Amino acid sequence: MWKIFGACLLLAVNLEFPLQANAQVASSYVLSDAITGHVLDSYRAEQKRPVASLTKIATVKVVLDWAAKSGTDLSQLVAVPVQVFAISGSTNPVGLQPNDLVSYRDLLYSAMMGSDNIAATTLAYYVGAGLRAQGGPELQDLGAVEAFVSQMNALARHIGMVRTLFVNPHGLEPVSGLQPYSTALDLSKLATYAMNDAAFRFYVSQKERKISLNRLGQSIQYILHNTNELLGKNGIDGIKTGRTAKAGDCIIVSAQRDPEVTQQGNTTYVTKRRVNIVVLGAVDRFTAADQLLGRAWTLYDQWAAIGRPAAVH
Repeated sequence: MWKIFGACLLLAVNLEFPLQANAQVASSYVLSDAITGHVLDSYRAEQKRPVASLTKIATVKVVLDWAAKSGTDLSQLVAVPVQVFAISGSTNPVGLQPNDLVSYRDLLYSAMMGSDNIAATTLAYYVGAGLRAQGGPELQDLGAVEAFVSQMNALARHIGMVRTLFVNPHGLEPVSGLQPYSTALDLSKLATYAMNDAAFRFYVSQKERKISLNRLGQSIQYILHNTNELLGKNGIDGIKTGRTAKAGDCIIVSAQRDPEVTQQGNTTYVTKRRVNIVVLGAVDRFTAADQLLGRAWTLYDQWAAIGRPAAVH
């Protein structure tokens, strides 16, 4: 008993981090085991904050879940609706125009890799219309995008994001009305949920991707470059960046190491090793995430050494 207590005490001591150092890294952060969601370290984890384009993680996951459930072919083309261009200050890296024909799949790439607000809202428009048609009476009085956002919030509640409100599919803060917010802890839960989906992992792991659209009968191709500059470094293979004036620099990264293989008698146990880093309100999101990743693996190794105990609540 005392050996276990001593190990846990050592881990608790190692989790201490000077407040000043925390504040210099980010306004809030969470380091977690990506397989179980176990929190390894955190700072102001439950502070409500705007989270900018990290919102699109929920957007894309709702689309992927809907497509899997409805059997929708993601290569299906849809026309970019004129309504989505009403978003003030919207990011449009591909230069989409009204009535361009684009596949669901390429819209997903553009939303995640290029943080494309037009692509994200186009997805919400069509998927929201499908959800509204198939949903209960509570969705019938909502517009297509509003129905989609309702599903984003339903997803948040389903996975235990208790301090989160989504108000749109892109993450920009509206000029007036309800303002979106989440927390580093809630986004850690979202990252765990999303990264458990192989399809989602593939979308967010791409450094570069060629997408295509059809404009007035002419095929146009575009090379997307991922906004996550840390991809491919130190085992990082996801997931999303975000930035607005209110939110500051934000990022979630996920990194993996080779699985841990242990032998007990004739039985071989393989334990996946992956950590997620949520950084909100940083001055430099890439430097902060890189620094915190090293800390996460140190704490992960300590946690694994004492048997990966679950947190006591």
